[in-house]
Amino acid sequence: MSLFRLDSSILGERSTSRAVADTAEKAWTRTHPSGLVARRDLVASPLPPYAWTSAVSAGFVPADQRTDEQTEAVALVTALVDELFAAEAYLLAVPLYNYGVSQHVKGWIDLLLTDRRLIGTEKPPLAGRPAALITSRGGGYGPGTPREGWDHATPYYRRIFGDLLGMELHVSEIELTLAESNPAMAGLRDQARQQLEAGHASAEKHGELLAQHVLDQRS
Repeated sequence: MSLFRLDSSILGERSTSRAVADTAEKAWTRTHPSGLVARRDLVASPLPPYAWTSAVSAGFVPADQRTDEQTEAVALVTALVDELFAAEAYLLAVPLYNYGVSQHVKGWIDLLLTDRRLIGTEKPPLAGRPAALITSRGGGYGPGTPREGWDHATPYYRRIFGDLLGMELHVSEIELTLAESNPAMAGLRDQARQQLEAGHASAEKHGELLAQHVLDQRS
């Protein structure tokens, strides 16, 4: 596998983060036609809600004394981390919900961080691998807006994927995605269209960068 793609929007075909990630993936495929894509959709295939608790508690129990749930949780974590190790680049589509991180993404990250292969090393094991981070927000959170500073998700994603896991992040941010459907935001629709257009352009560039990075590493 070359590219690992993560989706987490609950909106399905109406999702902005998915649509913009599609643009990045198409750019990846155009630049690297032989590159494979592995997908994990955290909404279509949600992770078990008990898995994190079981995975954490399993760390305090010898392997031969674990419950069935603990054993299953550890196996799940191993599979999730193996997906990341198998990839050479990453496409992460992660919307903002209620001013913070999607519960689906948070559960996935919490599980990943129970694996000592990711956090028990001096150097981040994914250091230098490129990742396109697609973030979408229904409202406006930029400087001077009433909700400035209310986006508690994007800084967290930068911290986890960039600082902790060591990925080389390329971030595409799209705001005002609810303008078309919210009458109270009608005056922002032109700005929202500009934001969306810029997001697609950014994602296309980042998809190309990811593919070129992988090709350069192989040459």
